[in-house]
Amino acid sequence: MKKSIISTLVALSFAAAVVPLAVAQSAAPSAVPQRPAHAQQAFRLPSERVEARLAYMKTALKITDAQAPQWNAFANVVRKQAKDADLRMQERRAHMAQGAERKRFTAIERLERRQQFLTVALARSSERLAVQKPLYAALSADQQRVADEVFAPRGQRSGHHRGGGRHGRA
Repeated sequence: MKKSIISTLVALSFAAAVVPLAVAQSAAPSAVPQRPAHAQQAFRLPSERVEARLAYMKTALKITDAQAPQWNAFANVVRKQAKDADLRMQERRAHMAQGAERKRFTAIERLERRQQFLTVALARSSERLAVQKPLYAALSADQQRVADEVFAPRGQRSGHHRGGGRHGRA
């Protein structure tokens, strides 16, 4: 009796190991490997989502005809900055596609690159502030409350922010 139980368990173990292998081999391999759903991106470049974002903001803010000139100036700067971001992203992707070896920067080179990045970021912020300030001033108090949310950087809406203050790191 003991021998028959052992042989049955061995047979079942063997079947449990072989069946998945047989099923996996019989499945037809797909020509193109499928990426997981979470890995697929709806937009590959910033300019591909800018119009949807602007439409959302304009609707949320309930921009009036009187506010249209300020809105259009703001929207044009946002579009320009998205196209500039596209170029930077395409250059980075092309560089990576060439298989160029990543250079290891010295401490001084890293600081210089960081300074260059911050200088460009400051120029972009200044350009955006120059058109966002007049738009914000043209908004009603209710619209300004909405603007405080929709103009906030991603991840910093509804009073949430990274670092600093009471709730962040000191």
